[in-house]
Amino acid sequence: MNSEFVSIIAEELSIPRKSVNATVKLLEDGATIPFISRYRKEATGALDENAIHNIERRYRSLEALEKRKEAILASMEEQGKLTDDLRRRIEDTREASTLEDIYMPFRPKRRTRAMIAAEKGLEPLARMIMSQNLDSLDKAVKKFIKGDVADAEAAVGGASDIIAEWISDSEKARSIVRARYMRNAVITSKVISGKEEEGRTYENYFDYTSPLRLCTSHRLLAVLRGQKEGILKVNVSIDDDEMIERLTRMFLRSTASDEVAAVIRSTVRDSYRRLIKPSIETEIMNAAKGKADDSAIAIFADNVRQVLMGSPLVGKRVLAVDPGFKNGCKIAALDSQGNVLCTDQIFPNAPVNDFHGAAFKVCSIVDRFEIDAIALGNGTASRETENFLNQLRYPRPVRIYIVNESGASIYSTSEVGVREFPDLKDLDRGAISLGRRLIDPMAELVKIEPKHIGVGQYQHDVDQTKLRDALDFTVGSCVNAVGVNVNTASRELLSYVSGIGPTLAANIVSYRAENGDFTSRRELLNVSRMGEKAFQQCAGFLRIPGAHNILDNTGVHPERYDLVEAIASDRGTTVDALVKDPKTLQNLDLSPYVTKEVGLPTLTDIVLELEKPGRDPRAVDEEPVEFDTGIHDIRDLHAGMELQGVVNNITAFGCFVNLGIHENGLIHISQLADRFVSSPLEVVQMNQKVRVRVMDVDYMRGRIALTMKDVSQLPQA
Repeated sequence: MNSEFVSIIAEELSIPRKSVNATVKLLEDGATIPFISRYRKEATGALDENAIHNIERRYRSLEALEKRKEAILASMEEQGKLTDDLRRRIEDTREASTLEDIYMPFRPKRRTRAMIAAEKGLEPLARMIMSQNLDSLDKAVKKFIKGDVADAEAAVGGASDIIAEWISDSEKARSIVRARYMRNAVITSKVISGKEEEGRTYENYFDYTSPLRLCTSHRLLAVLRGQKEGILKVNVSIDDDEMIERLTRMFLRSTASDEVAAVIRSTVRDSYRRLIKPSIETEIMNAAKGKADDSAIAIFADNVRQVLMGSPLVGKRVLAVDPGFKNGCKIAALDSQGNVLCTDQIFPNAPVNDFHGAAFKVCSIVDRFEIDAIALGNGTASRETENFLNQLRYPRPVRIYIVNESGASIYSTSEVGVREFPDLKDLDRGAISLGRRLIDPMAELVKIEPKHIGVGQYQHDVDQTKLRDALDFTVGSCVNAVGVNVNTASRELLSYVSGIGPTLAANIVSYRAENGDFTSRRELLNVSRMGEKAFQQCAGFLRIPGAHNILDNTGVHPERYDLVEAIASDRGTTVDALVKDPKTLQNLDLSPYVTKEVGLPTLTDIVLELEKPGRDPRAVDEEPVEFDTGIHDIRDLHAGMELQGVVNNITAFGCFVNLGIHENGLIHISQLADRFVSSPLEVVQMNQKVRVRVMDVDYMRGRIALTMKDVSQLPQA
């Protein structure tokens, strides 16, 4: 562990050094973030997962910076150009951009114009010009007109190329230009001629101008996507003339003759336009893109968290319906655990219109398998199929839920889908996935890449490494917060449990298949490759309903079982009896059990687990949203209509609402409330039912503008 890194992180994140030190030590010892945040609160000062994740990321970035420093120092030492001052400056640097500026003059380069000029023997001339003490430039130049240098113009030109590179390599010059770009850069985008129709999606950016530092993340990403698709021409600029004049003042001395001054001025201009400007522009745009990526990823990750933590439909049997027209609707009946009872196909919609046959089949399945709910996909023919389902007279009470289809087709053809249902067709697997999403959103959605869940924006445009890190962290956080039934969980779900991973998850499933259900947490140690370290990390997050030891179905870690037994013994009772006595638990005096290793935070967590063993922190089943029965198509909408919908995506600029038709409506952030809203998350969340009013409908572009202002909202659970 690097103590200097610990100090830097403590300072930057305003976290006590002791907490950072303990966190880094735990991470280096192989502890996972969920384990540390849940079971090592005393060591870290009760840091939450986000704080621990930030510490981990910053420590990794400092390690990468240190490796880069070592590589640069080695390179400069090999070149024989490493002075004590340069070593000190490199070692003291915390910013990657500053580090690269220091290294710039010493970085091995591809064959440049300056190198070619130097090979012609023009470096001495360049130094003479740069000294700006020449009495006669013409006289000095004549000495260098020989060999490959044909004339005075070639000599001065070659010397200028060398000087231009020196200027470009100047740390101070680059710092000045970088600062100016950071303060004053303006981004513009214009539509490429002839692309107007093809690029209607980017119409707002056909003639767009904004200070780069004020350009919001979603606008920047939209502009860059338009550029990538060949619709927009994008430019980032500052006042070049002003910048050139500033650099000229920096390099031009009062001693220079008019001839030399003219060369210096021309060379500064060339160095800026040809070398410095493109480099800094790229750097600044990469930095702006990085910030935009971070913002988009943060919103995306929060959306994913909310979707994964959506209400499960506990103890209900489900009929999943994947809607369609010509190819019919695929249906799948599932039990409360998501096991397939039957699959079939119906044709209630055009062109077949087999209403009666489809009705008979659906009602028969509902009756035969005691179906409680219908999960209807929100894709093509969803409203038509919903209308059909709403007309049926079921033999038992049934509720209809609209389920987001995003990613279902990916699952249906994926390795996971084929492995789970090798004998079924793709469409059958898609229907099954829809039903399972309703039964337990988290358990099913972990089987596809998070970026395919359908709740992000620009997820294919942002840094994919950052995105993967953020989403993996989010999914892992959700899975471990809920806890996993080790006897029913898929290997995909198990792989996200702290300390397990794909290989051990597969081994757990194989052991379960060969030996039957686990009856205790300690039995996990019989699984191949399940060592004591892995067991320590995962045990507290795995649940075993009906286990011999009731604590095996709680979030109490096995390392604290003795403590719970001691608490029960001190009250003359058993652990089982203590768990069933909420009054005693609520009145427990925890202070006698406080030690250096086990403080009040851990003791409080233990009591909360004992109060509700096996509890699921997710919300309970909610009533399905009721869409307006008169709205089947965007053409049915007009300004002024009030409708009910459900939030299905949140962005930096507002949220999208499912109105029960193919097109989603947009509530711009300015239309979310009658007050200033800095973030949509202040007002809405994923899957929230909202009432909206239609402000405008663009039928050609398929866009619906909505507002929540002055619209009475539904009470939220």
